[in-house]
Amino acid sequence: MKRLFLVTALAASLLTGCKVGPNYHKPVVQVPTAYHGPSENQQAQAASYADLPWWQVFQDPVLQDLIRTTLKQNYDLQTATERITYARAQLMVTHSNQLPQVSLTGYGTDERAFSGFPFKTKYATYAADATFQLDLFGQLRRATEAARAQLLSTEYAQKTEILTLVSDVASDYFALLALDLQLQIARDTVKTQEDAVKLTKHRLEHGVATKLDVLQAQQVLDTANAQIPDLERQIGLEEDALSILLGDYPHGVARGRPLVEQPIPPEVPAGLTSSLLARRPDILQAEQNLIAANAEIGVAKAAFFPQITLTGTGGGAAGRSTVFTSLLDTNIGTWGVAGQITQPIFEGGRLRGNLREAQSQHRQELIAYNYAIKSAFKDVSDALIGYEKYHQVRVAQETTVQDLSDSVSTSLKRYGGGIATYLEVLDNQRSLFSAQLTLAQDRGNEYQSLVQLYKALGGGWQQ
Repeated sequence: MKRLFLVTALAASLLTGCKVGPNYHKPVVQVPTAYHGPSENQQAQAASYADLPWWQVFQDPVLQDLIRTTLKQNYDLQTATERITYARAQLMVTHSNQLPQVSLTGYGTDERAFSGFPFKTKYATYAADATFQLDLFGQLRRATEAARAQLLSTEYAQKTEILTLVSDVASDYFALLALDLQLQIARDTVKTQEDAVKLTKHRLEHGVATKLDVLQAQQVLDTANAQIPDLERQIGLEEDALSILLGDYPHGVARGRPLVEQPIPPEVPAGLTSSLLARRPDILQAEQNLIAANAEIGVAKAAFFPQITLTGTGGGAAGRSTVFTSLLDTNIGTWGVAGQITQPIFEGGRLRGNLREAQSQHRQELIAYNYAIKSAFKDVSDALIGYEKYHQVRVAQETTVQDLSDSVSTSLKRYGGGIATYLEVLDNQRSLFSAQLTLAQDRGNEYQSLVQLYKALGGGWQQ
C-alpha cells in the first residue's frame, strides 16, 4: 500500500505540464467618453445613480415589501439560483478528473464442513487500485477553467435576474399607481358631472337652460363613465402581473403612496461610461461565457496529443485452513504499476471538427460580448433621453391642465351670466378631462423612465 501511495504522489507531481490552447486576454473595447443623451453636464461625474441600493431609490415602504417578497419567492430567480448549484456540481465533477481515482475492494469467506471430515476455512482478499491521468497538455485543467467560468456565468445570470425583477416590480407598481390616478380622475369627473347635470336640469325647469344644455352635460358624464370599466380592467391585469412576479396566485396588490406623492430625485447622474462595464451583470456574464469558450479551445486542441494514464494496484490475501489436526496459514501481498498511452491516429475528422466547433463558439461569444456592451450603452442612452423628455412633457402638461381648469371656471361663469352657451362649457370640460388623464399617464411615464434608467445603469442587484 505504501508503494501505491508513492506512485500516486509521483503521478500528481507531473501536473506541472503545459496547457495548449490560447490563454484568455480580456478584449480591448473602446467605450465612448460620454453617454448619448441630453444631460451632457452630468456625464463627467464619477458617482452614478445606480450606485444607490434599490431601497434608497424606491422609498415607498409598500413597494419595498413587494420587491423583498419577489426576491424571496419569484420562480425565475429560484431557477437561476438552482442553476448556480448545478454549475458548482459540474465544476466539482470536472475538477475531480485532475485527481487520482482510488478504489478499495475486499472479499472474505468463512466455511465449515462436517460431512465425514471436519473442515474449517477462513479466507480474505483485499485490493486497492489508483488511476491517474497525466494532464501533460492541460486538457483537464482547461476543462476545469471552462467549468469555473460557466459557474461564474450562472452567478452573473442570477444577478441579472435580480436586476430585472427589481425594475419589473417597480415598473409594474408605478404603472398600477398611474392607472389608480386615472381611475380617480374619472370618478371625480363623474361626480362633478353628475352635479352639473342636476344643475342643468334645475335650470331647465326654471326656463334658463335648454334641453340641449342637459344633453351636452350628459355627454361628458357618459364619457367619464365609459372610462371607468376599462381602467378597472387594466388595473386587474396589472395586479395579476405583479402577483406572478411575487410568486403567488393572482390577487389584489396593496398600495402605498399615491403617484403624485412619490419622490422624484432632483438629479440622476449617470456616472462614468467606463464603470458601466463593471456594473452591468449581463456584460460580466457575457465575458465569463467568452472565457469558457476560450478554454474549450484548449480542451479541443489537447485531444490531438497523447493521453497518458498511470494505474497502481496493491493488495493481498490471507487464509487459514484446518483438516483434522493439520493447520495451514497463508499471507500473500502484491503490488504493481502500469502505464497506458493513447495517441489518436485516425478519427475521421472528429478532432478537427471539435476544434473548429470550439473556435466558432468562441467567435460567437466574442460577438455576443461586444453586442452586450453596445446594447448596454443603447439602454442608458434611451433611458437618459426618455427620463429628461418625459419630465419636460409632464411639466408642460401640468401647465395645460391648469390653463384648461381656468378655462372651465371662466366658461361656467360666462354660461351662468348668460353670455355663453353650454357648448363652450362642454368643450372646455372635455378638454380638461382628457388633459387630466394624459397628465396621469405622463406622470407614470416619468417614473417608468426613472426605473429604466436605474436598470440600464446596472443598479438594483447589489445586495
